[in-house]
Amino acid sequence: MGGLNNETGSTSFLSDKSAKIFVAGHRGLVGSAIVRKLESLGFTNLVLRTHAELDLTRQNDVELFFAAEKPQFVFLSAAKVGGIHANNTYPADFIAVNLQIQTNVIDSSYRHGVRKLLFLGSSCIYPKFAPQPIPEQALLTGPLEPTNEWYAVAKIAGIKMCQAYRIQYNWDAISAMPTNLYGQNDNFHPENSHVLPALMRRFHEAKVRGDKEVVVWGSGSPLREFLHVDDLADACVFLMEEYSGLDHVNVGSGKEVTIKELAELVKEVVGFEGELVWDRSKPDGTPRKLMDSSKLVGLGWTPKISLKEGLVDTYKWYLEYVKQ
Repeated sequence: MGGLNNETGSTSFLSDKSAKIFVAGHRGLVGSAIVRKLESLGFTNLVLRTHAELDLTRQNDVELFFAAEKPQFVFLSAAKVGGIHANNTYPADFIAVNLQIQTNVIDSSYRHGVRKLLFLGSSCIYPKFAPQPIPEQALLTGPLEPTNEWYAVAKIAGIKMCQAYRIQYNWDAISAMPTNLYGQNDNFHPENSHVLPALMRRFHEAKVRGDKEVVVWGSGSPLREFLHVDDLADACVFLMEEYSGLDHVNVGSGKEVTIKELAELVKEVVGFEGELVWDRSKPDGTPRKLMDSSKLVGLGWTPKISLKEGLVDTYKWYLEYVKQ
């Protein structure tokens, strides 16, 4: 079954390409990237289920799935996600659905002999006024951002559940918290997508219409960090192989860009020739949001995809699959 992983004394993840791996949420931005990564590494036994085939909020269905399939490794990237508007409108869904998914998957994984599980959270788990860059230790040191606290509380519960099962059962469950992600399979919806895909879509549509200008909200001064989802997938595989600690691990690029710099870059990649106009009457949001990913760097992982390169790749995918 391959060599032993020094830190855990367990079998190496990468050594057995026929190991049965369940990727929960394989159609989403993160799950689809993990599937691409595993396939590129030669893994041949991926277990994938659409929501129609397996509703992860239904405890009995999840139980029967694990009893029948008995996967050896689990990447838990399934979640109900959305922007500020969705979080404010459907708080019950965001807390209940996410708690149900992760409780069912984590508990069934443990009870049906999964060797190792990786739970994926989000940078919104941290307090609204966390120190910058945000270290892992900032968790639970202050109040959350009110607009997404329902989602954040569910994700924090997932981290704590992985820790609890490690403490009580000595079971190998780890958690990773990615920064802002982008890439193929992103959500380019006009109303409820995040800043990067929203900008890409608006510049593209303005280019097609021949518009003279695009208006962007705010001053352009806030700093944000972006990580290509293929880099995250690479980090997830790295952690599955190399890390078995109690604490969650931040996954970021370590590079900040102003919204203005981001907009200029997206404009260039899309090839929009008009002007950028900043609507300063609109809110800027948090001035800075950067993750401290020094723990992951210390373990030996660094991102490989530059923002420019990642944007070119994402726009190519957008042109092929999204623009209608």
